[in-house]
Amino acid sequence: MAKLDIVNVTVSVEDSIILRDINLTIKQSETHAIMGPNATGKSTLAKIIMGHPEYTIEAGDIKIDGESILDMTVDERARAGVFLGMQNPIEVPGVTNFDFIKAAVQAKMGKENHLSVGKFILRFEDTAKELSMGKGLSHRYLNVGFSGGEKKRNEILQMKLLNPKFALLDEIDSGLDVDALKQIGETVSSMKSPTLGLLVITHYQRLLDYIIPDFVHVMIDGTIVKTGGLDLIERIDREGYDWVKKDYQDE
Repeated sequence: MAKLDIVNVTVSVEDSIILRDINLTIKQSETHAIMGPNATGKSTLAKIIMGHPEYTIEAGDIKIDGESILDMTVDERARAGVFLGMQNPIEVPGVTNFDFIKAAVQAKMGKENHLSVGKFILRFEDTAKELSMGKGLSHRYLNVGFSGGEKKRNEILQMKLLNPKFALLDEIDSGLDVDALKQIGETVSSMKSPTLGLLVITHYQRLLDYIIPDFVHVMIDGTIVKTGGLDLIERIDREGYDWVKKDYQDE
């Protein structure tokens, strides 16, 4: 069973520290949720695990099975089994959705392994149908003209077809209506397995009604200040984050 370790990580952007001493271990089969107010560093954590070049790792390490991935490029981390479902997926004119995902899957498989296009088309169409993405999706340019809900569904489509070891889902619930949220939440929940570790970043409890976490972490001011279970989510839903901030400031 593989594990992803974030060890004493401190991160800066433009000489400002935005994450401090982050420690987190995610094993395959586990689902972790990170909650917290706006601008506390939740999305930054997902980006630095994936290798976003805008951020500088000032201290600490990120490892998969004990091996550092800090020197890996984004595509190397993806081939190692890390997937990031983005909060605001970019549009790529000129590249069809099908060609993009097929190329990503082939790159992960490696040049020595041949991807059967016929079988992949069937997998693509079946998964798109499961996510209610409509006909013609494969021929549309990547995210171009997609609604907010379609973009989020497309991220989950990619996740399902890429079959990562660790999936980082960055606020995939933002901008979704109730039906889309339920569908995406149930689809992700159905993907839970002994070979998938999940990190779900969200503001709200509603997504976690479908993707039930094993561990809940609260981030304040770039630091994980509290870890618990479902009872922690319930209290946050009732009382907000003020009590967490107070406990953190009193320490």
